[in-house]
Amino acid sequence: MGRTYIVEETVGQYLSNINLQEKAFVSGLLIGQCSSQKDYVILATRTPPKGEQNEGPKHSKARLDNLDEEWATEHAHQVSRMLPGGLLVLGVFIITALEMGSEFQNTLRRLVFAVEKSVNKKRLWNFTEEDVSERVILHFCSSTKKYLLFRCSCFKVYDNHCNSSAKPADWKYQNGLSASWLSLECTVYINIHVPLSTTSASYTLEKNTKNGLARWAKQIENGIYLINGQVKDEDCDLLEGQVSHKKLLNSDHRSTAMVQICSGSVNLKGAVKCRAYIHSNKPKVKDAVQAMKRDILNTVADRCEILFEDLLLNEIPEKKVMSIKLSTVFAYSEKEFHILPHRVFVPIPGSTVMLCDYKFGDESAEEIRDHFLEMLDRMIQIEDLEIAEEINTACISSSMDTEASLDNTDDEQPKQPIKTTIVLKIQQNIGII
Repeated sequence: MGRTYIVEETVGQYLSNINLQEKAFVSGLLIGQCSSQKDYVILATRTPPKGEQNEGPKHSKARLDNLDEEWATEHAHQVSRMLPGGLLVLGVFIITALEMGSEFQNTLRRLVFAVEKSVNKKRLWNFTEEDVSERVILHFCSSTKKYLLFRCSCFKVYDNHCNSSAKPADWKYQNGLSASWLSLECTVYINIHVPLSTTSASYTLEKNTKNGLARWAKQIENGIYLINGQVKDEDCDLLEGQVSHKKLLNSDHRSTAMVQICSGSVNLKGAVKCRAYIHSNKPKVKDAVQAMKRDILNTVADRCEILFEDLLLNEIPEKKVMSIKLSTVFAYSEKEFHILPHRVFVPIPGSTVMLCDYKFGDESAEEIRDHFLEMLDRMIQIEDLEIAEEINTACISSSMDTEASLDNTDDEQPKQPIKTTIVLKIQQNIGII
């Protein structure tokens, strides 16, 4: 039985309206959400043309020899930052003026494999057994209006091969697909301390920070999530489940404080706004929690990555003590404070779903508008921009002084009374959906 793709009607209109402008082909990304039986495609966006690719021979035969895989995967990486929890790059599309035979499928498989690898190479979370392992490839012929659809498994992205073959699938359009999706929101208060070990002096500040975020990600995965202030069983329907305290009592994750000699430390703390979206076709509590977890991890990691890219672009040295704030800028002694980018949300017309971007304080709303147009091929209205206000200060501070630092390990320690354990787990709670 083939997998079903439920597709927003506007996606079909978008693909039909793309003008090849004498190019051999146009490629792009399909964006949406996976579920156990169906995938929901709510958006398509073409990969922006590279300078030298703007023109091509007239009536060129549809060949993929000059498909710039690196350019396409970088586009996918940038777009993945703009997707809130629950949304992901589901696959790729390619539009040609002529129909193409089966020989081009290998090229497209390599492309979708490279896209999946690019999107996931810096993620802080792991796929689960319930995650859908397949990504879709859509070929649309602009002259005949026919499409060819096939899917391939891409979760073995680090094995340098894509274990895939053409599989049947149904492509069904639906009007107003995402008009009634559920929106999930929470504010995450974080305080992440990352010691810079004396044995890892060759590591960059970015790499040390990423390692620290990976340890923090385990806490997020083990956190307790409340739905409207209540703990619900993960297998309950999101809108109908009964309250259960089972997860509170079953959590036995413990950590042991460890004294570590450091060359310095990195500290990230403050508050971040997180948001996720779930389709309204009988979603489960576990689906909502997973979407929110991944948004929390993605948005924090993305902000740090964007900041380090900005520091590298401006050639700011890493050796100085650095503190990165989400609100106000301070500077004293040998410390430098930098503002992490704020999250900006933008609605999709005719949908309850909003996409996002990241804005530094000195960036104008016009620059954000231009970035949306370039990355998502959508013109947005400046007045629709919704800047998520950061409630508290969040900072990364890196101190190069040698000092003892406390860190956590996953080693066992003597069990605490159940009541104390519950209190500690509640204190670790990362937010309320």
